[in-house]
Amino acid sequence: MTPLRFSILVAMANNRVIGRDNRLPWHLPADLKHFKFLTMGQTIVMGRKTYESIGKPLPGRANVIVTRQMDYEVPGAVVVNSIEDALQVCEETSMGNAENFIIGGEKLYRQALKFCQRMYVTEILRDYEGNVFFPEFDKSEWEEKQRDKHISAKDDDLEYHFVIYERKI
Repeated sequence: MTPLRFSILVAMANNRVIGRDNRLPWHLPADLKHFKFLTMGQTIVMGRKTYESIGKPLPGRANVIVTRQMDYEVPGAVVVNSIEDALQVCEETSMGNAENFIIGGEKLYRQALKFCQRMYVTEILRDYEGNVFFPEFDKSEWEEKQRDKHISAKDDDLEYHFVIYERKI
């Protein structure tokens, strides 16, 4: 059996902004398509606020929601009360999924950085105003494995890169 991998999947601006008032501060359809391509058929782990910003479990994926609210229930998703419980659920119910994606928000990313082996980062080469940030991390612990550069003509020639980082052993 393939060992499970835990990966962070995030889109962030130059200034590490990942959200503003529980929404994305940019409109980048190519990033949403990239997200869907990577996560389809896999397990996604998200915090309650991230789930509520999406509004429903994402189809074609096992959805795990982490919240401190003990009575929180979401039909079509597994609700747990800690990141450790989420990891356990992934291990018990992975159904052959080799990759489990941590998709936000800020608190969950902060907790997950220490055990994730890979990060899929959409680096948006512009600063945005926001109130949710990706945590700072030690870049010397990560190796860039792939970088695909793109420009969105629909959004004022916005440059963004799809980047894959792997934790150095």
